[in-house]
Amino acid sequence: MTDVAPLTVDVVSDVMCPWCYIGKRRLEAAIRSVPDLDVLVRWHPFQLDATLPKTGKDRQQYLSDKFGSLDQANAFYSQIKAAGLEEGIDFAFDAIKLSPNTLDCHRLILWSRADDLQDEVVERLFKAYFLDGEDLTKSETLVRISDEAGMESDLVEQLFETDSDLDKTIAQIGKAQESGITGVPCFIIDGRFVLAGAEKAETIAAALKHAEETRTFPETETVN
Repeated sequence: MTDVAPLTVDVVSDVMCPWCYIGKRRLEAAIRSVPDLDVLVRWHPFQLDATLPKTGKDRQQYLSDKFGSLDQANAFYSQIKAAGLEEGIDFAFDAIKLSPNTLDCHRLILWSRADDLQDEVVERLFKAYFLDGEDLTKSETLVRISDEAGMESDLVEQLFETDSDLDKTIAQIGKAQESGITGVPCFIIDGRFVLAGAEKAETIAAALKHAEETRTFPETETVN
C-alpha cells in the first residue's frame, strides 16, 4: 500500500492584509466543497509594508499617507468591509489604532508549524487585528495568542526576546518577492498552479480539483 501525499496549498499572506483574511475564508469554503481531497495548507510570510517601524504607526496617519486622505481610505475600505460580510467577517476597521510591522507575527506563524497549529494561529492573528483592534506589535499579545492556539507560550515568550528566525523570515519574504509575488493573498497549489488574489471559493475549488486530476506521482518501491 502506498501513502499518497496530500495536495498542498501554500498561502503567501500578510496578517495586516484584509483580503488575506477574506481569502482564508474562501479557501476554507473551497476545501469543504471538495471533501474527497486531502488538502494540506501551509502559510508563508509577506509584508505589504516593510517600512513600518517595529513599534508600528498610527493607523489614521498611515492611511492618510497611503491614500492621500482619510476619505479616500474610507471609500477603499468600505468595499472590503462589504466583501468581508459576504464571508462572515465583520471588519472593525475603526477599532484599529496601530498599523503594525508584521515580522514578529510571521515568526509566530513559522514557529506554529512545528505544532501543526498554523491555521489556529493565523486565524487568531486576523481576529485580534481586524475584529478586536489589538496591537500586534506587542509581544505579550502574540504570546497570549500562541497560548490560546495551544502552543508552548513560555517558549514563545523566550523566543520573542531574541532575534530567532528573524533573518529566516525576512529571507522567505524576499524569496516570495523574487518569485514574482507582488500582492497577497497568493495561493500556490501543488507547487504548480498560482492563484493571485482572494479568488472566489468556486474558483479555488476548481483549481484544487484540476491540480488533483493532473498530479503525477513518482514510482515507489513496495516494501514487503
